[in-house]
Amino acid sequence: MPEAALWRCENRHQFDRAREGYVNLLPVQHKRSKQPGDSADMMLARREFLDAGHYQPLQEKVCDIFARVLNEKASAVLDIGCGEGYYTHAVANRLQARGDVEIHGLDVSKVAVRFGAKRYHNVQFCVASSHRLPFAEGQFDAVLRIYAPCKAEELARVVKEQGYVLTVTPGPRHLLQFKELIYQDAKLHDETPEKMAGFELVEQHSLNYPMQLNSEESAALLQMTPFAWRARPEVWGVLATTPVFDCETDFTLRLWQRRSEELTAVAP
Repeated sequence: MPEAALWRCENRHQFDRAREGYVNLLPVQHKRSKQPGDSADMMLARREFLDAGHYQPLQEKVCDIFARVLNEKASAVLDIGCGEGYYTHAVANRLQARGDVEIHGLDVSKVAVRFGAKRYHNVQFCVASSHRLPFAEGQFDAVLRIYAPCKAEELARVVKEQGYVLTVTPGPRHLLQFKELIYQDAKLHDETPEKMAGFELVEQHSLNYPMQLNSEESAALLQMTPFAWRARPEVWGVLATTPVFDCETDFTLRLWQRRSEELTAVAP
């Protein structure tokens, strides 16, 4: 429970609330590095790219799905791996315009959460691991998970019965042009849906469109991807000297619904 700048759980563990408004719930023993997650430079590049609107169609698609499947009695939604809150605050704006709903954003990166909390005041941000969600059983009507890893068991624990998880993963041709710069044999992304124990896949959508990026935007986008670690100096040089870089986005959105206890019990 919040007490001014202090949070205390029923086990009497105490957590400080930062002046930006977020809470750090990531114990030192659960960190894999001193500062896990994206760095400040990475977050600035991400914010600049997202603010330019290149991923706005995905933002709008996510909001549309939640607005359609959640009724006005929905009380809480969680964004796992929220980064600096680009999608989180858009969901908050859409859902809070029609009812009283809490929107939570969680990320392992303290830098990212600080960025989000300073900018978006209609979201409750926290620093925590997606593998150890610091939330009660059945707390959320829906969870958004864009690329972020999370155990299905943890999702099933925190999502209400008949609640939803919306996942966004790369479609087959997502950013293929970047992969062709980096890999000799660039392969398409695997389309096979993941296994989500306790959930049923009820919808699947594809969203793809072309982008034309200037040199700064293409470098910022590459920095946002796992490909950045494998990009040789020559790749960064190509992007820096290419006035217009043509590439494709290709997203797969899957909506999963939490099975009832009865269905889970009889499932093979």
